[in-house]
Amino acid sequence: MGKINNNMITHVKDYIMITVGLLCYCFGYSAFLLPEKIVTGGVTGLASLLYFGVGWNVAITYYAINAILLAIAFRTVGKQFVIRTVIGATIATLLLGIMVPLFKEPIVAQQPFMNVIIGAVLCGMGLGIVFTHNGSSAGTDIIAAMVTKHSNISFGRTMIYVDLLIISSSYLIFHTLDKIVYGLIFMFICSIAADMVIDSNRQSVQFMIFSKKWKEIANAITQEAHRGCTVLTGTGWYTQQEATILLVMSRNYESMHIFRIIKAIDPDAFVSQAKIKGVYGEGFDHVKVNLKKEEAEKISSQASRSSSDSQMPTL
Repeated sequence: MGKINNNMITHVKDYIMITVGLLCYCFGYSAFLLPEKIVTGGVTGLASLLYFGVGWNVAITYYAINAILLAIAFRTVGKQFVIRTVIGATIATLLLGIMVPLFKEPIVAQQPFMNVIIGAVLCGMGLGIVFTHNGSSAGTDIIAAMVTKHSNISFGRTMIYVDLLIISSSYLIFHTLDKIVYGLIFMFICSIAADMVIDSNRQSVQFMIFSKKWKEIANAITQEAHRGCTVLTGTGWYTQQEATILLVMSRNYESMHIFRIIKAIDPDAFVSQAKIKGVYGEGFDHVKVNLKKEEAEKISSQASRSSSDSQMPTL
């Protein structure tokens, strides 16, 4: 029962953060990019083209395009992806419907480049938050998933090709290269901002602690910081004596607490700290890769076969 409640709380937190991320994205798009007539990539870019070209409502067009793409790709992308996409697209559509009419003019007047930068940062941060909490931005992800399944073109490359095509199409409406350049700048900055949010959430630190009071430090870290310690044995080459080393993994924000524990027990301890981009396993992040059941069974059977072959006696 407790596990079910914890899973429910986790899902609720995820959806709250997905909503916050989409709020950030829709605000950046509606307040800074759309008033400057900047066409971005993805389905929002397609919706922008139709908005500037024939005057169709951005929010309704965005939802309709996603619905069509999902209907076409239902069997390709899978049930879980469809559910996440429907939820994300619904929230984004409601937010766009509210925000787009509120911003007839860009917030920073007569500064298109500044609006592009601010809008790209906000959109990138929003997407980073959504992806970090297992959400989906919908849109051209669906096209990329379909192309990747039926060809040798990678997912990332497909996304770039589609976004470049959408941004370049703005020339047919505005007949100027400025909008294309701004769109490309947006795509570059947005991807960097999204990566920064995703990487900062995963960033962890690794401690290597050399101390004669390693038992006390290990017990304190386990009990107070709630982090595990691995005890390693090494040899100090200068002293030619055995040394005991504590290896500790923690989140970045927990590092100061661990330093306080070490200093309180042994101020003379020798400590090294290294930043790690990601730690996966119990107490940290889960490995998030798309692995089909058939592929997982194939890898597992091959590993079992290799293990049994290695145990066979040799003549």
